[in-house]
Amino acid sequence: MFKRWLLALVARVGLIVLGLCCCLSLFYLLACKKPVSHSSQQSLLWSGGATSKEGYMALLQEREDSHRHYINSLTKQIAQLKEALQERTQQLQESLDKAKTKGILPQGLESLHKTPTQSDLKEFFRSQLNQAEVNSGVKLPSEYAVIPFDTFTLRRVYQLETGLTRHPEERPARRDRRDELIGTVETALHVLNGPQQHTDNIRRKRTYAPSDFIEGLTRTERDRGTVYELMFKGDGPQDFTQIVLFRPFGPVMKVKSESVDTHRMLINVIVPLSKRADTFRQFINNFREVCIQQDGRVHLTVVYFGRDQIDQVKATLDQTTRETRFRSFTLIQLNEEFSRGRGLDVGARAWRRSQNVLLFFCDVDIHFTADFLTSCRLNAEPGKKVYYPVLFSQYNPSIIYSNQTLLPSVHQQLVIRKETGFWRDFGFGMTCQYRSDFINIGGFDRSIKGWGLEDVHLYRKYLHSKLMVIRSPSRGLFHLWHEKNCADELPPDKYKMCMQTKAMSEASHGQLGELFFKREIEAHLNSMKQINKDN
Repeated sequence: MFKRWLLALVARVGLIVLGLCCCLSLFYLLACKKPVSHSSQQSLLWSGGATSKEGYMALLQEREDSHRHYINSLTKQIAQLKEALQERTQQLQESLDKAKTKGILPQGLESLHKTPTQSDLKEFFRSQLNQAEVNSGVKLPSEYAVIPFDTFTLRRVYQLETGLTRHPEERPARRDRRDELIGTVETALHVLNGPQQHTDNIRRKRTYAPSDFIEGLTRTERDRGTVYELMFKGDGPQDFTQIVLFRPFGPVMKVKSESVDTHRMLINVIVPLSKRADTFRQFINNFREVCIQQDGRVHLTVVYFGRDQIDQVKATLDQTTRETRFRSFTLIQLNEEFSRGRGLDVGARAWRRSQNVLLFFCDVDIHFTADFLTSCRLNAEPGKKVYYPVLFSQYNPSIIYSNQTLLPSVHQQLVIRKETGFWRDFGFGMTCQYRSDFINIGGFDRSIKGWGLEDVHLYRKYLHSKLMVIRSPSRGLFHLWHEKNCADELPPDKYKMCMQTKAMSEASHGQLGELFFKREIEAHLNSMKQINKDN
């Protein structure tokens, strides 16, 4: 800034000197001309009675003195500013040297007194990586401080609704976004197929291709950079390769690359239940298709409250055992008032095997896919990570498909679109975490009865710990719509929360608007028909 001001000042002085020279040349030429007539000569007389030549000379002398004084003044000011700048620079350098000697130099200021080199840039990028939430979690004050991940494939991005379109999933419209994600996958493939891959202890048996990419997670910390966690198919149907990349607002850096064998990763699905035998049968159909027929590494724990409809639940489990020979389930009956947190806590602590099992806390109205079970295994790690997926909540099918005679099947309804549902970003009930982490964190708050808040309390416990919380939309986890009843005995805060959830689950804003203004819309249509008839 100072150099710019100094250059402008010097340029201004140069223009003044140039103008002065031009004036001198002009006056000299006029002075050398022959005297004009007496009348014109009289008109050029100054008030002091001097001739035209003498007047010009006096004027030139006066202006020359004025400019000389001005130039001298500017020269003195420039010299004073240079001296002040030199003094301030010396003071700053002395302060930096003292701070560096005492070890209290603020981060980033050390670059003021040295020329950046390539090693300095590498050191800066490495410091950004160490400060980012990549290898380990950081303590967060509340759920509002969490930066959620976006889930992406080669064609689509699944994100919490943001921006103008507010679509739960989209094909990236911006070219830079598409290039970013595709370029990241290409970088990962280059790393996986590169000659240095043996240093990460991965047994390479083939070359990775774009078709091996399953899905990725990404999020950006504004003062750190962007992290990418990419998942590729492995050598076998239950083997996968995970690679983590980090872009610290500069070139992409490889954080780690490791092979993950999920063959022995058993998932204990824990479902708290009270009545709702029909809904449980629907859940078992999904469980049989995904967990028994496709996956095969799942244990089911049902914690049932009360005695009403318990026989129907037992009959459903017995029928499943007869037809599929599946016996890896536990039924726990509690003669207590229903409490979701209590049921999940009992189900988690009931595991008696020595193996540290992966827990999936699930509700009976949840539909999930085999891909979700894979995400559950890969995004949770004992002592390091817990997975809190954002599920896609279905709107009321009778409203969505009101123009159809028959409702589509459940599988046909599970489409992620703006008109069919929304990301339940305020819900923290469905989660994957290891039993050891759940026990160490203290489990659920057992004093909470009935519906709500127990999941938020557990979520906050993990945020306050050093475990990394993976929060991202899941394209394989759905909440099926059902009539929601808010019990009269709920306290006011929980009852209000329940009613808000009920309203949000019926339909989109636009669809509710059509229902609310149905009379006005029909009246308008009738009037338009009448106008067309008259014409």
